[in-house]
Amino acid sequence: MTERSPKQFVVGITGASGSIYGVRLIESLLSLGHSVHLVISSAGWRVFKEELGFAVTDREGFLNEQFRGYPGSLHYHPAADIGASIASGSFRTEGMIIMPCSMGTLSAVAHGSSDNLMTRAADVMLKEGRPLVLVPRETPLHAIHLENMLKLSRLGVKIIPAMPAFYFGPTSVDDLINFMVGKVLDSLNIEHTLFRRWGEEA
Repeated sequence: MTERSPKQFVVGITGASGSIYGVRLIESLLSLGHSVHLVISSAGWRVFKEELGFAVTDREGFLNEQFRGYPGSLHYHPAADIGASIASGSFRTEGMIIMPCSMGTLSAVAHGSSDNLMTRAADVMLKEGRPLVLVPRETPLHAIHLENMLKLSRLGVKIIPAMPAFYFGPTSVDDLINFMVGKVLDSLNIEHTLFRRWGEEA
C-alpha cells in the first residue's frame, strides 16, 4: 500500500442504481485527507432523490454541508461545465472513479464521446494514461454492455462491477457497501480498513 499523502481524485456519480456507493467513496477519500473533484450527472441527482431522499435545489451548498468536517477537500463541478479544471490534461490528478457507472456513461467513455464534463474527464484519464476505474451497476448484461467493458479493459480501465462478497462475514448493508468501496480503493493502492481481508483475524 502507498503512503497516505494527500492526493487529488476525480469522482463521478451517474444515474445507475447504487448512489450510496459514490457517497461512501467520497466520505472515504475525504476522511483520508484527499481532495475530491466531484461530477454528478442529471440522472445521478435523480437517483440521489429516489434512493437517498436527497431532493435539493442548491446542489453545491448541499454537498458542502453533506461532506463537511472531513480533513480532505471537496470541489463540485456541474456536469455541463466542460471548461472545468478536470476537463484538461494539464490539471494533475491521481485518477478517476465513476461509481456507480451507468451503461450509457460506460458506452460514451468506450467510444470517446466526451460531450459532458464526466465523460470528458474520463477521456482525459485515458489520453494521459492515468488510472480510470468504472463500477458498473446493471443486470442482466447484454452483448453490447460486455463488448464495451472488454474494450475499456483492453485500454487499461479497471472494471469493478458492483458485486459485493460474503466471505468476510458481512452483517449489514453497510458492510457490503464498504466492501465495494474498499475494492475500488485497493485498485488505486489507497490504504483503508473498510473490510476484513481474507486470512485476517475477525
